[in-house]
Amino acid sequence: MYQLIKDFLNGLWNENPTFRMIIGMCPTLAVTTAAMNGIAMGLAATFVLVFSSLLISLLRNFIPAKVRIPCFIIVIATFVTVVDLFMAAYFPAMYKILGLFIPLIVVNCIIMARAEAFASKVNPPRAIADALGMGLGFTWAITLIGAVRELMGSGTIFGYHVLGENVTRWVIMLLPPGAFITMGILLGLMNVIVRGAKGSH
Repeated sequence: MYQLIKDFLNGLWNENPTFRMIIGMCPTLAVTTAAMNGIAMGLAATFVLVFSSLLISLLRNFIPAKVRIPCFIIVIATFVTVVDLFMAAYFPAMYKILGLFIPLIVVNCIIMARAEAFASKVNPPRAIADALGMGLGFTWAITLIGAVRELMGSGTIFGYHVLGENVTRWVIMLLPPGAFITMGILLGLMNVIVRGAKGSH
């Protein structure tokens, strides 16, 4: 049980895919113009990550080493198709916003990396714990980036005005440069927190 908790917490902070490992940057920078986009993208990626990791772990002893990457891609693509069709049917507005980045989950290096480095080498409970931690770590990270960009660019969070109508809006935060600026500042803050925590020990 301790190992499962450790695997889960690892993705939330120590090996957070966005702020520590700096992977999966394409959707991180592209769709985070609003906090809700971050939640939707994060949950979609988490679903694919958890179920693909589970299936890959279950099949790890049956997948030949020479064709493991194509097999992983087929498994991941299956669950991405499920998410893609589900969002198109039940959340068309959000699906239109996220657009191409839902199918691109297939080649998201977070999911491929966990399949190759972790799920294919451990038992299903550990694979699920790791995938859930990584998925939720990715979700909170891109939701935070989306919230900062939405707040600075629109004066809202989750569509609710929190800064009043007369506050100057930084439109640049809703444009591609705003994604890099926000990411850089939050990444710097994350590093300061980590170094401070290490220095206190």
